[in-house]
Formats: sequence, structure tokens, C-alpha cells
Amino acid sequence: MRSSVPTAAIPIVDLLIDIVGKDGVLHDADELAVYECDGFPVARGLPTAVAFPRTTEQVQRCVLAAVSQGMPIIPRGSGTGLAGGATAYGEGLILCTSRMDAIESIDTANRIAVVQPGVRNTALSEAVRATSGGERLHFSPDPSSQRASTVGGNAATNAGGINTLKHGVTTNHILGIEIVTGEGHIVRSGGAPLYDRVGPDLPGLICGSEGTLGIITKLWCKLVPRPESFRTVYAVFNSTLDCCKTVSDTIATGIIPTSMEVMDGAMIRVVEDAFAYGFPTDAQALLLIEIDGIESTLDTQMAHIVHIARDNHAMDVQQCSDPKRRAELWSARKRAFGAIGRISTGYCTQDACVPRSQLPQVMAHVMALGEQFGVKITNVFHAGDGNIHPILLFDEDDPEQVQNILQLSEAILSHCIDVGGTLTGEHGVGVEKLHLMARMFNTQTLDTFGRLKQAFDPDARFNDGKLIPSPRVSIELLKPISRNTPGGAS
Repeated sequence: MRSSVPTAAIPIVDLLIDIVGKDGVLHDADELAVYECDGFPVARGLPTAVAFPRTTEQVQRCVLAAVSQGMPIIPRGSGTGLAGGATAYGEGLILCTSRMDAIESIDTANRIAVVQPGVRNTALSEAVRATSGGERLHFSPDPSSQRASTVGGNAATNAGGINTLKHGVTTNHILGIEIVTGEGHIVRSGGAPLYDRVGPDLPGLICGSEGTLGIITKLWCKLVPRPESFRTVYAVFNSTLDCCKTVSDTIATGIIPTSMEVMDGAMIRVVEDAFAYGFPTDAQALLLIEIDGIESTLDTQMAHIVHIARDNHAMDVQQCSDPKRRAELWSARKRAFGAIGRISTGYCTQDACVPRSQLPQVMAHVMALGEQFGVKITNVFHAGDGNIHPILLFDEDDPEQVQNILQLSEAILSHCIDVGGTLTGEHGVGVEKLHLMARMFNTQTLDTFGRLKQAFDPDARFNDGKLIPSPRVSIELLKPISRNTPGGAS
């Protein structure tokens, strides 16, 4: 049981209660334990307090209160991040936007929705569909956590999802943005009443900045037509390499599917054991490809894809246009991560992007690294844009296994960088991959990142030591978490 610090001993708590009310502040140690990590449990740290503002003005006042107390600020959405970006180290105020969940307006004529950052992805599309004139529109970004993840959090990490290949990542669907900076200023770009961007692309800069430049308080989201015609191709293979080659060969023909998703043999068996979709458990890889567009063109494209899969030695290829079976197939993909609990008490989902042409070789190397480190790896990933997600299975209560997983992760990510890829495709850098930023970027580029942060956050209040290397905060995940302290201590 963690002991609670008296409110009177924490001046920031009284200031926050005056702003958001008593029910909008957590400071008891037991309550704070819920917020000691996000979806990357290796990185843990207790904040001093958690505040739940409901308006931009409350966010601004909370920021100014933290500034008055010299307290770091950690933005957080629904906590589904997978890189430790919402973890507090030492003292710190977590500003959680999950209660900022209002959809302020839906303009179907101009295809724009104005939302607070705590709106969930699926909630936005459901609200659009229920609006007159919005029946055929939706908000396209669709990360696997879309029922829980928020639009603000997705923008902060520039999240992707199954539709990324054809329809783009979150930044491609954000037309305007409002943030509160480290000095408490409210800055807006690309918002109402005009939806044209004037000047530098501030929304593009904020998307993917992982809460280091400020906290997002409002977004203008692009609504796009909901595809009405689909075809789904389901193919299984004896070899993951053949499966990955099918991905590259399909793109090489000029066909751009909406989605190209891969599950390896271990994941097929986990999902089949859990949900009984009828997948062959002796297969080594399963590929789901979906195309959408003009009805008259889809059958020809689907025939090309089927031919490519068969040329790459697919054991079985099925063509699907039945909405019910299509829903089942994509449900299997969406539920894959939840099924992993059947085979492991803990897991770390890695995230990197590599050139599609390198997919077969990279996946072979990843599995070889797993054998080298003695770690079981299963895979489910967005193959179309080369966004791999090796899932490393381990016991998070065993410190030796934790360190082994971190070292294996570094080896995987380093290899992805070496073959021309990136150290993150959609999960962000957070603290997990911070030490690899110098491997990917030269000193001059990192210095430029630092100057950008200083322009928005001159006193380094927001998420210091995340994404951008900091001279003030040093995080070493390979040491006990109690050693991860601000100020460069080790």
C-alpha cells in the first residue's frame, strides 16, 4: 500500500482543485499508481498529481499553475501509447485530456469535424454517421486501439492503422489544431472560420511531436467519403517470406490496396484457439488484403492479387465480397493483440518501418534475433507500408527478462534503421527509443529539433526527455526504474 501525501504538502494540488474541482484532481498515491505508465509498462514513474481539465481555458490555467510551481507537465490521453510517452519521472503533473471529449461541430457540407482531444476515434465516426448528411462520411484513421484511443493522442504520436497504406496517417486528416504552449499561450493554426492553412504547417509540426511542444486542446478533422465497394483477399502461406514477397509484388504492379495485414504462424494459432475463425493452424503466415473504390474496377484488381499470391506459393487463396465474412476477417486482425494473453503474461510490441522490398529479409532477421536472445516472437503488422510489429513475449516481473527484451528491441530497431527504415512507424519514440535518435539523425538535425522545442517550450516544461534528447533528463531503461531520475542522474 502506498502512503498518501497530505494535500497541504503539495501546493499544486490546491491550485488545481481551484481550476478543475476536487473531482478533477488525483494526488493519493494509490490513485496515482494507475497513471504510473502507459501501454509500455517497462517505463514507470509516479506523478505528483493528475488533473482532468474539460476546456482549453482550464488547460491553460493548469499549465500556468504548474509553471508557477516549477513543475514538469506530461500530456496524456487515454493511456494507450506504447513507448512510455505519458510516463512521469520525478515530480510532474500529468494533464489528462480524457474528459475533453466533446464533439463541438460536424460540418458535413465542408467535411470537417471540430473536436476536443479526448474524443475516441470510433466515437467521432459514429457521430458523423448519425448526423444528417454524414451517412457516407467518416474519420479515416483506424489504429487497432481505435475504440479506446483518442484523436488527440493519435495526433500527438501521428498514429497509423490498417488503412494507412492508401489513406495516410493521422496528420493527413488533421486540418487545424489548437495547443497550449509551455508559457501558457493558446496557439491555433488552420482552424475556423476558414479551413485553409496560411503560413507554416503548424498542424503538421504538432502531429507526431509527442507532447513535447505543448498540449493539444482542439482539432479540426477532415471527414472523407466512406468507401462503398470492397473486395477482400485472404491468403495463407507455408512461408512468411513468400507472404511478404506477395506484399511487395502487389504494390509493384501499381495496385494500392487499402490494407495489407500479415499475421505469422504463431499469431494465427493464438487467434484461432481464442476465436475459431477457421484459419489453418499449420500455416506459417496469413495475409489480408483489402481494396476499395469503383465497383467496376475491383474484380480485375482482385484477380491480379490472387494471381500474385498463387505465384508466391500460397497454400490457399480466398476472395471475399460478403460483408459478414469480411467483418469476421478484420475482427480477427483487430483482436489479435488481446489474444496474446493466452500464451504470455507480458509482451512488448515493437514498431518500426522498413522499405517494403526489405520485408522478407527483415522478418527473417527479426526471427533470428529472437532465437539469439532466447525470446519467443510473434508478428502481426501493417505490411503494406512496411510497418512491422514484432511482439516480444516475456515475464515483466523478471528483471533479467526485461533487460533482455530491451536489448533485443534495440537490436531489432538498429537493424531496421540500417536497412533504410525508421525507428517508429506509428507508436512514437517516447522514452523507449530515445537513445536511438542519435543513430537515426545527425547532430545538426537533433539540434534543430531542440531549437524547435525551445521556440514552443522555452523552459522545457512539456514532456522533457521524450522524443527529443534532453540535457536535463536522462532515462536509462536498462537500470531499475528508481534510478531513472531527472537532471541526468544515473
